[in-house]
Amino acid sequence: MTHMDNMGPHGSLKFLTLLVALIPELLFLGAGVQLQDNGYDGLLVAINPQVSEDQNLIPNIKEMITEASFYLFNATKRRVFFRNVKILIPVTWKANNYSKVKQELYEKANVRVTDRYGAHGDDPYTLQYRGCGEEGKYIHFTSNFLLNDDLIAGYGPRGRVFVHEWAHLRWGVFDEYNDEKPFYINGQNQIKVTRCSSDIAGIFVCEKGPCPQENCIISKLFKEGCMFIYNSTQNSTASIMFMQSLSSVVEFCNARTHNQEAPNLQNQMCSLRSAWDVITDSADFNHSFPMNGTELPPPPVFSLVQAGDKVVCLVLDVSSKMAEADRLLQLQQAAEFYLMHIVEILTFVGIVSFNSKGEIRAQLHQINSDDDRKLLVSHLPMTVSAEAETSICSGLKKGFEVVEKLNGKAYGSVMILVTSGDDEHVGNCLLTVLSSGSTIHSIALGSSVVENLEELSHHTGGLKFFVPDNSNSNSMIDAFSRISSGTGDIYQQHFQLQSTGENVKPHHQLKDAVAVDNSVGNDTTFLVTWQTSGPPEILLLDPNGRKYYTNNFATNPSLQTACLCVPGTAEPGLWTYTLNNTHHSRQALKVTVTSRASSSARPPATVEAFVERDSTRFPHPVMIYANVRKGIYPILNATVTAIIEPEAADPVALDLFDNGAGADIIKNDGIYSRYFFSFAANGRYSLKVHVSHSPSLSGLAYSIPGSRAMYVPGYIANGNIQMNTPRKSAGRSEEEQKWGFSRISSGGSFSVLGVPAGPHPDVFPPCKITDLHAVKVEEEVTLSWTAPGEDYDQGQAISYEIRISKHLQNIQDDFNNAILVNTSKLNPQKAGTKEVFTFSPKFFTNGPDHQPDGETQESHRIYVAIRAIDRSSLKSAVSNIAQASLFIPPYSAPILARDNLILKGVLTAVGSIGIICLTIVITHCILNRKNRADKEKNGTKLI
Repeated sequence: MTHMDNMGPHGSLKFLTLLVALIPELLFLGAGVQLQDNGYDGLLVAINPQVSEDQNLIPNIKEMITEASFYLFNATKRRVFFRNVKILIPVTWKANNYSKVKQELYEKANVRVTDRYGAHGDDPYTLQYRGCGEEGKYIHFTSNFLLNDDLIAGYGPRGRVFVHEWAHLRWGVFDEYNDEKPFYINGQNQIKVTRCSSDIAGIFVCEKGPCPQENCIISKLFKEGCMFIYNSTQNSTASIMFMQSLSSVVEFCNARTHNQEAPNLQNQMCSLRSAWDVITDSADFNHSFPMNGTELPPPPVFSLVQAGDKVVCLVLDVSSKMAEADRLLQLQQAAEFYLMHIVEILTFVGIVSFNSKGEIRAQLHQINSDDDRKLLVSHLPMTVSAEAETSICSGLKKGFEVVEKLNGKAYGSVMILVTSGDDEHVGNCLLTVLSSGSTIHSIALGSSVVENLEELSHHTGGLKFFVPDNSNSNSMIDAFSRISSGTGDIYQQHFQLQSTGENVKPHHQLKDAVAVDNSVGNDTTFLVTWQTSGPPEILLLDPNGRKYYTNNFATNPSLQTACLCVPGTAEPGLWTYTLNNTHHSRQALKVTVTSRASSSARPPATVEAFVERDSTRFPHPVMIYANVRKGIYPILNATVTAIIEPEAADPVALDLFDNGAGADIIKNDGIYSRYFFSFAANGRYSLKVHVSHSPSLSGLAYSIPGSRAMYVPGYIANGNIQMNTPRKSAGRSEEEQKWGFSRISSGGSFSVLGVPAGPHPDVFPPCKITDLHAVKVEEEVTLSWTAPGEDYDQGQAISYEIRISKHLQNIQDDFNNAILVNTSKLNPQKAGTKEVFTFSPKFFTNGPDHQPDGETQESHRIYVAIRAIDRSSLKSAVSNIAQASLFIPPYSAPILARDNLILKGVLTAVGSIGIICLTIVITHCILNRKNRADKEKNGTKLI
């Protein structure tokens, strides 16, 4: 679903007409990577501010992508190449006549370069959070990978590595190797190495050199100290998703070369389809054709951009609609908090208000001290106007006027647009907004906001927020807290540790605690807001029992806020607060806690909340994600809860999981996810995510599951083993976890259309099972998977349908006609539960099973797939296809090392002796028979 679905017919037509008139360069601004005339435009590579300046880094990036462009062009059979690439230089590097940024930010980059290493050292990887054929989030390289030429031996040329990762990012294909399952038993009952294609040759190598296969396999496990080393010279041209480092490899595995039996992520996630099949089904290939001729495309054009001064302008609605539902008060409270504690020092800030016309309230003022912050707060609007009409374009026009006074242009500036108005003419200034080079973050208040407001943010790469008219909602402050400089420097950002609100009865209390972990603590701030004339009684206790009272907080009666800035670095541990409502009526009391990193030597835990797409139409669900990390490491075993607030209904709490099932595609990768489909009505929904972690649980994963380029341990060259330098691993120094941690992150907003009035019909099927696994145990096959729900990944399905086939094509193309397994005794468990089911395949595979044309080789494998059924007979999509060896006769099992070799020798000797004895007996019998015949013959003659 596109953003156009948010508009009415008239608005859509007008908007489309406007877009057609815009020049192509403007359309690409903020829109990410675009494919036009076979060339990719808008690829953004960003260098993290923590990376030390190195004169070789930028030339190496250029060389890598140039090499990748030609390699990609040939690998895609003259389909695509890289035309324009931007490299974002960090502000920590010296200025060098770089162009000024427009809407480019580190957080928007397709490729990120950091100096932080994972467990596997310099492995390039791609963060993939969606399924097969879906785009990933970003590619990650370390600066060492880009600078150290010694690593080329293990990973291959950097351009080839880039294409491997680009296929992950752009087309949603997966790796074809598997470090955890380096070999498998194929359909002909042979032990094979996990690879694609199967034609790539090599030998087993033990600790002391080459060795036979049987020396490396013990009880179906790979023996420690053994590995499979590939020949440096190969005949196979595939595959890039397996081993791009081989010089012969120049293409992706296709239907002819793909190894469907290999136990790798590509087969699991894409139902045994080849990478090339997935790629050719992509939108890129559906909308482009191979280029004619034999010439190569031109090399990419690179432009280097660097952020200048940080410039922000608040563009605030003061129309009469802002008087409704305490909207102006919420805006004042959030804007004050942003100006006093969130916006970074040295930032230039201006303030504009608007109704039918725009008004400049504060010209740009650089923040150097608290006095500068207070001065800006004094210019916030304190009253609303009498007129209801709003002109968003008038407000933005004044905002551009403010920011352009610094350098003559609005390039790189940020507009925070807050409005509750229904302005039908917002599209009139789209051309101005696009050409300005400014990023628009939009905050919509209430349900009457113009439908296509978010288009301004979408086309400039800004964030989109929604604040419902709910008195105890903290969404406004959450939105302002989420807006950062976007530089990628996590040591300068503020993190929300707590955000809560509650309608408290008279003389009752709001009491809770927040964990301050040792990775944060600098500039820790406790903000309390209320609705009535006087503040509540506040009691705050730090972990050592020190007490802070209301009079310790800086109180602003006009804005109804009280704020405490903890001096120095906040003590790690639980901070407990109590708010006592002393007013004679019920009122909303809210608490927000923020903090910065305590040390640049200790990366803080971070949370990024987002949705798959920002609009949907009933009954399609919204996929909610939370990326929880510490540095680049995933954080495991966290409690992650999404809070979704509709326009006019109670908030919904939804637990997110990192279990590799349902909406979550890879287990333990630090991305927690879930389907959301409890739509109250049409309109906007606000999202925030709360993450907490107990100190008693292991939290940090020292590996990054998912998609990354293979590091090759060595090669066989001219018959000699040539080992590469062992892959560097990051040092593990996990600190003792004395404290848990808490984080809050706004995920912006999304909109839903087509929700029926009244009770919803049951239109939500169980979600697809993506982790089906089959194992042969003696004479039976054991299946395992994670249970889906009655509705997607919630509730409990009513039954399962399991089908098997001896032929992959049967179950892949025609699941309904594959052999049905009796599952009458299999009762589905609650969603998220591990399911196990065992059956005997001989009862199902002895009968006829249609063999596809051309498939004549006898296979000893079965293919299994499953789908779940709910109470309304709605069926899930067919699961991933699992496979298992049908049987392993004893004589064909791998012969083990010394003991079995001795047995083999004994059996050989016994067999040889037996043959000799048998030969003697046979010879003796023949001679005796011949003597008897001679005697009989002589006797006859005598007669």
